[in-house]
Amino acid sequence: MHYRVILSSEAQNDFQEVKRYIARDSLMAAERFAGLLTSKIKMLGRHPEMGRVVPEIGNVRIREMIIKNYRVIYEVDFLHKQVVIHHYWHAARGTPKIRGCS
Repeated sequence: MHYRVILSSEAQNDFQEVKRYIARDSLMAAERFAGLLTSKIKMLGRHPEMGRVVPEIGNVRIREMIIKNYRVIYEVDFLHKQVVIHHYWHAARGTPKIRGCS
């Protein structure tokens, strides 16, 4: 079973912001971390339930992967066989508001 992985516009913005933030210290580290995020997200296409249910939300469709200090918040759409990445969120920022999640 293969799911399509989609990045929401918020996730695309978050991803660029993460890269910019890390690049302030090291461009090479920013590229390396961006590659790590991308490779982990690709895994969701084959294993959409590999992340845990977001504890603050408690909905089995809304899940997260923890990658270093970042929470990757995503939603699994079982009916359409797709995973929607909603946010790349630094854990120190608390809980993101997740629009469009049911």
